[in-house]
Amino acid sequence: MAWITLQNAHLGFGHVALLDGTDFALEQGERVGLIGRNGTGKSSLLKILAGIDKADDGELKHQGGVRIAYVPQEPELFADESVFDAVKRGLAEVVKMVDDYTSGEGDIDALHAAIDSQDGWTWESRVSDTLQRLSLNGALQISALSGGMKKRVALAQALVQRPDVLLLDEPTNHLDLDSITWLEELLIAFKGAIITITHDRAFLDRVATRIVELDRGQLRGYPGNFASYEGIKEREMADEAVVNAKFDKLLAQEEVWIRRGVEARRTRAVARIERLAVMRNQAAERRKAQGSVNFALDAGNRSGKIVCDMEHVSKSFELPGGGRKTVVNDFSATIMRGDKIGLVGPNGCGKTTLLKMILGELAPDAAAPHTPDNAMPKLRLGTQISVAYFDQMRDALDPEATLEDFISPGSEWIEIGGAKKHVRSYLNDFLFSPARSRSPVKSLSGGERNRLLLARLFARPANVLVLDEPTNDLDIDTLSLLEELLDQYTGTVFLVSHDRRFLDNVVTSLIVNESTPERSGQWREYVGGIEDWLIQSKRAGGAGASSAKGSAFATYSIASSVVNTRTEWVNDVKNGSAGTQNASPGPAAAQTSQPSPPKRKLSYKEQREKDAIPGQLAGLEAEQSSIQTQLADGTLYATEPAEATRLAQRSAEIDEEMLHLMERQEALAG
Repeated sequence: MAWITLQNAHLGFGHVALLDGTDFALEQGERVGLIGRNGTGKSSLLKILAGIDKADDGELKHQGGVRIAYVPQEPELFADESVFDAVKRGLAEVVKMVDDYTSGEGDIDALHAAIDSQDGWTWESRVSDTLQRLSLNGALQISALSGGMKKRVALAQALVQRPDVLLLDEPTNHLDLDSITWLEELLIAFKGAIITITHDRAFLDRVATRIVELDRGQLRGYPGNFASYEGIKEREMADEAVVNAKFDKLLAQEEVWIRRGVEARRTRAVARIERLAVMRNQAAERRKAQGSVNFALDAGNRSGKIVCDMEHVSKSFELPGGGRKTVVNDFSATIMRGDKIGLVGPNGCGKTTLLKMILGELAPDAAAPHTPDNAMPKLRLGTQISVAYFDQMRDALDPEATLEDFISPGSEWIEIGGAKKHVRSYLNDFLFSPARSRSPVKSLSGGERNRLLLARLFARPANVLVLDEPTNDLDIDTLSLLEELLDQYTGTVFLVSHDRRFLDNVVTSLIVNESTPERSGQWREYVGGIEDWLIQSKRAGGAGASSAKGSAFATYSIASSVVNTRTEWVNDVKNGSAGTQNASPGPAAAQTSQPSPPKRKLSYKEQREKDAIPGQLAGLEAEQSSIQTQLADGTLYATEPAEATRLAQRSAEIDEEMLHLMERQEALAG
C-alpha cells in the first residue's frame, strides 16, 4: 500500500488551475523529484501532501501511522534561539508530553503509553545524536548561522522526528558544493520515502529514482533520474507534435468543408458536422504548451581586451576578538574580455570579496607578506567596463512596487539594444502577463522574483555581468534558456553558483578556493567546468570531491597545457604582440625550432597494451550502441524501469572508460 495517495485533486488560484483532477501515489523507499515551471503549484502540492494545506477538492490518504516531516523552502527559525532549541522544536509534542507526565498533569497512563510509542523518554539524546550527525553545534545562536547552516538546522528539525516520509522544498538553495554532496549522501542512505522540489539537475541525477512533472495541472511520472527523464520527455514532445499536426490538418480540412455550404440534411453530412463539433471541443480543451522566456542581452560597448590584471593580491580583515582572517592570499590572474569565470568555494570563504577586488570595488592590502621576495601587489583594471549585477539576496526588490515600476520607473518604455519596447511587452517576454504587470512584487513566488531580477538586469547594456546565485528557484526550462543566452553573450561573465550543471554549461574556467586550516585564502584558476575539475582531481589523487583538495587537478597534463597556452596568449596581449604576424622570434620560438627529443621506446607490455586499445574502444562503442538501441523507444522504461536505469548508468560509465582509454592511448603514443 502506498504511504501517501492523492486522488482527483483540484486546486485553483484565480482563473488558473494548479491541480486539475490530479492523482499521485508515493510508495515506500521512493525518492521522487518534483519538477515543473515556476508558479505551477509545486510547493502547494507538497503542502497538500504533508497535510498542511487542503485542496479545493479531492481525497488525500496517509497510511496509518506514517510519520511525515516537511522542510519548507525558507527555514522557519527564530534568530534568538539556540541550534539545540531549534532542533528540539521538531519534537515539541513529545517534549510537552514528557513535561506533563513529569509534573503529573493530565491522564498519566495515557501520557506514558503515548511517550513509549514515540520513544519520547530519550528525546534529548535524539536531538544530540541528530546534531552530531549533521555536524551542528547546538550551542550556537541561529542569528550567527549562514543560509546553508540554517538549511541544515531545518533538516535536523525534520530528521529528529524519525519520519517515514521526508518532503523537501528546494533543499539545495544556499548550500555550497560540499554541503550538497553531503546532502546527497544523506538522502541516498535515508530508509524512508522522499519527495523533493529542486531544479538542481545534477542533484536529481544522483538522488531521484522517479521524476514527477507538474505541467498545466497534471502530474506525469518518469522512472529513473533526471537524465532518463530528459530522454523520454524529448521523445514524448516529438510524438505529441506529430499527433497534434495531423489533428490540426484534419480539423482545417473539415472547417473548409463546412464553409462550402454542404447539405446538412443528408445523413452522412449530419454525422460529419457532429464530428466537426467534437473536434472543435477537443482542440479547445487541448492543453497548450507553456510559453518560453524570451531573453535578450545587450553587451553594450566592448571593453578592452584585458578586464582585470592581478598580481600577488591579498586581502585580510580584523576579527572582532582580535587577530586577522585572510580571505585572499597571494592571488594572481588575468581576466580577458569574453571570459566566463565561475567562482567556487564553501560559503563564507570570500568569493564576494575576491569578486569585488577583480572589479576594482575593493582595494587589495598594501603588501602581501607571503609572496616570494615580498612582491608588491598590482591591480590593473581594463577600460570601458560597464558592470551589471544580479543581486543574490534580492535587496534591490521593493515589495510594494509594481512590476512595471520596478523595471522602468516613471516610464512606459524601455530601450533594449537601441530599440524601444513597451514595458508590458518586455515583461511578457519573461512570462509576466499584461494583467500581472501592475501587481506588486510581494505577490510573486521565489522563482518569479528571480525572473523579475533577470528582467531588470537585462534591461540595461553591460559588457560585464556579475551573477550571484542566479539559479535559485528558477525552473529548469528557464535555466536552459539562460545557459544558451550566456553562451552567446560576447561580454565577460562572473558567476557565483553551486549549481554544478549550470556551471559546466556556462563557464570557460573556474577560480577555486583551496584553503586549508594551515593556509587560508588560497585560490587557484582552472580551465573547464566543475565536472572537469572534480573528475580529473579524483583521478589524480582521489581527493577532488572537496574544494580544499582541488590542487590535485593541476597534475592533469591536458588542463595544464591549456592553462599554459592561455597564459602565453595573455602575456602576448599584455605585451601588445597578440595577433602580430611578423613578430621576431624570441627564446620560446627558438626553443620550439630545435629538433624534438626522440620518443621513448615502449616496453613489450606497454606495446601490447597500446595495440589492444583500439579493440577495447570498438567493443565499448558496440556495447553503448546496443544500449542506446534498447532504450531508444522508451518501452523498456515502462516495462522494466530498474533494467532501463541500469543500462542508462552503464552507458554513462562507458563514456568514462572510453575517455580513460583514449587518454592512455595518447600517452603511449608519446
